[in-house]
Amino acid sequence: MELTDVESEAIYLSLKVSFWAVLICLPLALPVSWLLARKEFIGKNILNGIIHLPLVLPPVVMGYLLLVSFGTNGFLGAYLKEWFGLTFVFSWRGAALAAAVVSFPLMVRTIRLSYEAMDRKLEAAAYTLGARPIRVFFTVTLPLIMPGVLAGCILAYARCLGEFGATVTFVSNIPGETRTIPIAIYNLVQQPDGDAMAGRLVLISLVLAMVALVGAEVLNKRLGKILNG
Repeated sequence: MELTDVESEAIYLSLKVSFWAVLICLPLALPVSWLLARKEFIGKNILNGIIHLPLVLPPVVMGYLLLVSFGTNGFLGAYLKEWFGLTFVFSWRGAALAAAVVSFPLMVRTIRLSYEAMDRKLEAAAYTLGARPIRVFFTVTLPLIMPGVLAGCILAYARCLGEFGATVTFVSNIPGETRTIPIAIYNLVQQPDGDAMAGRLVLISLVLAMVALVGAEVLNKRLGKILNG
């Protein structure tokens, strides 16, 4: 099946946006997951609720909040543009930011479960041998939770591939810049002769999602066996 220019463009942009979205999420998800899994503090339930809001809020609401925050005149966007010349609206960077926001809870939840499931006695043993916290994390904790980290990244990537509402609200529908697979499908079904191409993109989207989900399961099982001996 030879891809048209519209299909190739949408697929490439979706893969690019999803990659950068996961890259944005991961450095934040690791410490946030650790905090929720290991610490008790005032406001923990509120923080947990805020992190998981994108799972229950309408995507259009998230897109509007991003527009208000990171738009050219937004309370964060205005400063980013003035200080760094960085803009998100009408840009693939904004699409990546929107995808990161909606997929972040999935990554946090998956990694948090890995933190909670690991044997903390191994960390304690490393501490008794004189290892510092940062070394314990990278040599003991991170390898043990790696199946969850990889599974979280893949699930977040799959979620990013399907992101529509927040993206189209925040960065609009611009060919070659913000028109990812879901937005391209929406655009094509509005055209009288676009059903066939929309169907092909739907099929491609299904295949990509299934590959991601199966890959997450396979990696989780294989790495689990390796780490468990």
